[in-house]
Amino acid sequence: MPNDEYVVFEPEEIPRPVSAVGMELFTEGFEQPPHRHRKAQLILAVRGLITCEVAQGLWMVPRQCALWIPGDMEHSVRCAGDLEVYTLFVDPELAANLPAVCSTFSTGPLLRELLIAVSRLPSLYDVDGAGGRVVQTMLDELERAPMGSLHLPMPADARLRMIAKTLFSDPANRSTIGEWARIVAMSERSLFRLILRQTGMSFGRWRQQFQVMFAIERLTEGASVQTVAFDLGYESASAFITMFKKVMGQPPGQYLAARRSAGPLAAQQPGKLKLISSIEQAQRALGL
Repeated sequence: MPNDEYVVFEPEEIPRPVSAVGMELFTEGFEQPPHRHRKAQLILAVRGLITCEVAQGLWMVPRQCALWIPGDMEHSVRCAGDLEVYTLFVDPELAANLPAVCSTFSTGPLLRELLIAVSRLPSLYDVDGAGGRVVQTMLDELERAPMGSLHLPMPADARLRMIAKTLFSDPANRSTIGEWARIVAMSERSLFRLILRQTGMSFGRWRQQFQVMFAIERLTEGASVQTVAFDLGYESASAFITMFKKVMGQPPGQYLAARRSAGPLAAQQPGKLKLISSIEQAQRALGL
């Protein structure tokens, strides 16, 4: 039986505690409907943007960051822009020291190289040999990786969900918390407390986080800063840039440039790469 018999990547069928694959897609993006799988999943975005939605929130994975999805957690995935992505599936037994909730990680050069190295291993790598040691080193580094911040908590309350859905469908909506309170038939103080209790953020901070995540996705797709600013209801690009810098610590152009600087990694690595290049294969590799 050849070591690379799994021509089609089926992570649940590969008899190894960690399986991985790389994918490179030139597309306008695609979406996966809600689904779940037994193994935990890690998605590294080298080029393009990944957004994941679970019941408790939205997680965004810009380039050079990674998304962790615990096993058996229902989630949907949206991909934007041309993609270079590496996805790993991890048996629950090896994930005990990793988050029990959906999370993002900032990946340094060493962790990125290890993740890509694991995706280059034969499907049936020797667990007790060099391949197994690479996998264990990768997991050790992942446990030490700093957490990312592009997370939008989603409230459970139906009234707050209505507000969130309205903002998602109309990002330029600038209604104040007082105006929303009237719409959902609550006092402004009660609404403020409910939002804080369910999201851990004030309404203003929560909306800013949504705006930043919306902006990063649109900018990754190629929209200009001015276009994104107007899409979000700002009267000027400078006002939008000020908000973005306040939240992310950098203006949008500098933020995106820093994530482009490392460049695509697949071409820089010697050796064979299990690379996916069709949307159908990508959906299967992402666990659909």
